[in-house]
Amino acid sequence: MGSRTLFKWPKQITSSLVEQLIKAEKDINKAVLMFDSATAEYSNGFRHDHTTFGVMISRLVAANQFRSAEGLLERMKQENCVVTEDILLTICRGYGRVHRPLDAIRVFHKMEDFQLKFTQKSYLTVIDILVEENHVKRAIAFYREMRKMGIPPSVVSLNILIKALCKNKETIDSALQIFHEMPNRGCQPDSYTYGTLINGLCRMGSVSEAKELFNEMEEKGFSPSVVTYTSLIHGMCQSDNLGEAIRLLEEMKKNGIEPNVFTYSTLMDGLCKGGHSLQAMELLEMMVTKHNRPNMVTYGTLINGLCKEGKFSEAVEILDRMRLQGLKPNAGLYGKIISGFCAASSYQDAANFIDEMVLGGISPSRATWSLHVRMHNTVVQGLCSNVDSPRAFQLYLSMRTRGISIEIDTFDCLIKCFCKRGDLNKAARILEEMISDGCVPDKGIWDVVMGGLWDRKKVREATELLLAELEKKFVDAES
Repeated sequence: MGSRTLFKWPKQITSSLVEQLIKAEKDINKAVLMFDSATAEYSNGFRHDHTTFGVMISRLVAANQFRSAEGLLERMKQENCVVTEDILLTICRGYGRVHRPLDAIRVFHKMEDFQLKFTQKSYLTVIDILVEENHVKRAIAFYREMRKMGIPPSVVSLNILIKALCKNKETIDSALQIFHEMPNRGCQPDSYTYGTLINGLCRMGSVSEAKELFNEMEEKGFSPSVVTYTSLIHGMCQSDNLGEAIRLLEEMKKNGIEPNVFTYSTLMDGLCKGGHSLQAMELLEMMVTKHNRPNMVTYGTLINGLCKEGKFSEAVEILDRMRLQGLKPNAGLYGKIISGFCAASSYQDAANFIDEMVLGGISPSRATWSLHVRMHNTVVQGLCSNVDSPRAFQLYLSMRTRGISIEIDTFDCLIKCFCKRGDLNKAARILEEMISDGCVPDKGIWDVVMGGLWDRKKVREATELLLAELEKKFVDAES
C-alpha cells in the first residue's frame, strides 16, 4: 500500500496534527508509514520537528524497536533538527526496561554527539537504571563522575546512591553513613530515604535497626508506604516474630494503607513456616474480600505449608481454587501435594495427582526433569509396598511411554511385587525391560524370579528357556 493511500492529508499539515495521529494509531508499522507520508505528501511542505520526531521515537521504544528509534536520531541530525535530552533519555529508559543497561549507557554518551550537556537528570536516569540492574559499582562510578562535573547532591541523587549501597551487606553501613550526613549536605531525608534503608536492612537481617528507623520515620511525621510496611513485615517473619508482623498488618490498615498481594503473601509465608497454615488461609479469605487477587506465590506458599502440616484436603482445595482463578499449577505445586501424600503413605492419591498432572499437559522440562523422575519413582515404589501392583504397573508403563527414567530400586520393587502375586509374565517382562534399559539386576532380583518360576513344576521347562534367553541378553548388555 502506498503512503498516499494510507491517509488523506489536508493541504495544511501541522506538527500537532501529525503528533495526534501517530499517538492514536495502535499499529506501530502504520504509525511509521504515517510519519513518513507526512513529509512525502507535499515535497515543499511539512518538515518534522523535534516534537514529531520525539513522539515517533517514543512509540518505537515502547514497541522495543530500538534500532529504528536510534535510526531516527541520525535522521534528525541529517535534517538539522534539534535532538533534546528528553528524546535520548526516552531511549535510555527503554533499554533499562528491557534489562539492557549497557545500551542505556551507550545512548547516554551520545549526548556529546548532539552537543548536549550532561545534566543531573540524565545522570540520575542512568544511575537509577544501573541500580535496578544491580550494576552497583558502575552506578557509584557514575555518581562520582556526576559530582566531579560540579553537579551538587540532592535528595533524589542521594536516595539513588543509598539504594545502590543497600544492595550488598558490605556497603549498607556506607548507606547509613550517607543517611546520617544528609542534613549536613543540605538534604533532608524523606519517606523514600527511610523506606529504602528499612528495606535494605530487613533483607540483610538487621530487623531491629530497621524497626528503629521505622519508629523514627513515624516520629518525624513521614507516612510509611505499603512497600515499607511489607519490607518490615517480611523482616519480622524472617526473624520468627510473627506477632509483631501481624500487629504491623493491623496498624497499616488502621492508618488507611491497604495491604497488597505481596504484603499478604509475605505474612502467609511466615505463618506457614511457623506451622500456622490455617491462619494463613484466613488471610487468603481476607485478601480476596479486599479484591486482591492471589498469585502463584500466594498459592504455592499455602499449599506447601498445608502439606507440611499434613492437611492434604485443604491443600487440594487451594489447588482447585487456583485453577478456578485461571492459574495453571506447575510441576512444583503438584510435586508438593504428591510428596505430601507419599509422606502419609497415601500412594493411590499421589498416583491420581500424577495422572491429573499428565492430563493437564505438564511434561518434564530440563528444569523439572529430576522432580518428575523422583516423584514418579517414589509413587511406583510406594504402590508396590502397599501391594497395589495393577496401579503400580499402570504408572510404570506411563513412565516408559513418556521417557521418564526408571530407577533400579523401582525395577526391584516391581519385580518382587509381581513375583509375590504369582504374575510371573509381568515380572519377566519388567526384568527384560530392565536389562534393555542398561540396568544390571543384582543376585536378589535373579533369586526372586528364579524362585517364583521354579515353584511352578509345570513351567520348569519354560523357566530354563526364559533364563537362558535372559542370561544371553544380560551377557550382551554387559559387553
